[in-house]
Order: sequence, then structure tokens, then C-alpha cells
Amino acid sequence: MSGALLTPRGGAGTPIVLLHGLMGRGSTWSRQLPWLVRHGEVYTYDALWHRGRDVADPHPICTERFVADLGEAVETLGRPATLIGHSMGALHAWCLAASQPELVGALVIGDMAPDFRGRTTGPWEPWLHALPVEFTSEKQVYDEFGPVAGRYFLKAFDRTETGWRLHGHTEIWIEIAAEWGTRDYWSQWHEVRVPAMLIEAENTVTPQGQMLKMHETGYRSAHLKVPGAGHLVHDEAPQMYRDAVETFLTTFAPSA
Repeated sequence: MSGALLTPRGGAGTPIVLLHGLMGRGSTWSRQLPWLVRHGEVYTYDALWHRGRDVADPHPICTERFVADLGEAVETLGRPATLIGHSMGALHAWCLAASQPELVGALVIGDMAPDFRGRTTGPWEPWLHALPVEFTSEKQVYDEFGPVAGRYFLKAFDRTETGWRLHGHTEIWIEIAAEWGTRDYWSQWHEVRVPAMLIEAENTVTPQGQMLKMHETGYRSAHLKVPGAGHLVHDEAPQMYRDAVETFLTTFAPSA
């Protein structure tokens, strides 16, 4: 049952569901949990194709399948949730708010934009294909990904007796990202009718200007560009991210 994929993390009040990015996992939000649980009943969610290397997902790879699965999980909460998403998770959050508005009370969108058409996964496919299935030490992970992303992936990968194992398949992750280069999600964004906080990294992976345009054309939104931060903005600039999200949750997000 999809609801089992919502992992309770503590807190009380309005449900808050944390949605990870491509190659991530719900466990990567561990550094944000201590302060988020002060603002609601927090859950993390593992998206399709991110639930373990040996977990079969016989579904078609498309955004609609992701969003339907997320909707089934959020529906089990029995009341609207605040969705806090990063990258892929942010996209799925606003698509769910558009397609099933009764499930969503507010959105936090972390470094994601609606239109990557024409961009391909080609430049980073060789690197992904070359990743080892299992890393035998923390140092190996940090050497591969760097200090911030390394810490992130240590939380995401499956822990084994001999190291840390990829929790999915790189060819699937490439296929997920490749879809974003063939379509856009502006219409879904324009259908959103809940408050939204847009947090953009200065060194964003999104096309320049799109998150500002989302703010300018959105229903009821705020926009913050975080100086010096990269794509993992919540981990690279944790205090600025926290300040923005807490202000949003106390000002715009629905109360229990």
C-alpha cells in the first residue's frame, strides 16, 4: 500500500510531507527534521524507483505515474498536507497540487523549474554509468560526490554489511530526467491554487529566470534566490533555507 511509503518523523498538527530529488530518498531530509517537526506532523516519502535497488517498479516511467503514486500516499493522511519538495520532488508536488488540489494545502518548491525542453542528460550519462554499484567507505563516497552531496548520498544509499549500495538503477534515473527534456509543466504550475514558497539556488540547475517567472505568474507565492548555494540548497545554505521555510510555514501555510 502506498501509504506505507510515508514514514512518520514526529511532530503534530498539519501534515508536512518531504519529497526528495532525483537519486535522493526520504532519509536525506534528516538534517531538516529537528526544526520541521515544530511546525507539523512530518513524513518523508520515497518516490518510485528510489526504494531500494532490489525493489521492482513495473510502472511506466512518467511524471503522471509519480504523481498518482504520491497522491495515493498523501490521501491516506485524511487531510491536506504541506508538501516540501526538492528538484524532482518539487515538480511532483506542484503537479499533485494541480491535479488533486484537495490533498495539498501549501507548497515549498526547492530549485526546480517547469521547462527543461531541449536539454539532454547526455553530458552526465557517462559519469552515472561509471558509478560503482557499491561504495566500500565513506571516503569513497565523499571523493566521488564532494562534501555536501557526499553526506546527502550516504543517507540515501542502501546500507550493506560491506558498504553503501545504490538504492536504484542509474539507467532508470537517466530515463526519469530525460522526460523533462521533452515536455514542460507550465500548465500544471498555473493550475496551482495554494500558497507556494519558491527557493532557488544562485548556482541553480534550472534555466535562468524560470523560478522568478513562476513567482510572477503564480497564484500566491514568494521567491528567494539563495546566494552562493548550489542545487542542494537546503543542505548548502541550511540556515537561510530554514529561515525562509519557517517564515512561510508560520505566515502562509494552513494551520491544523
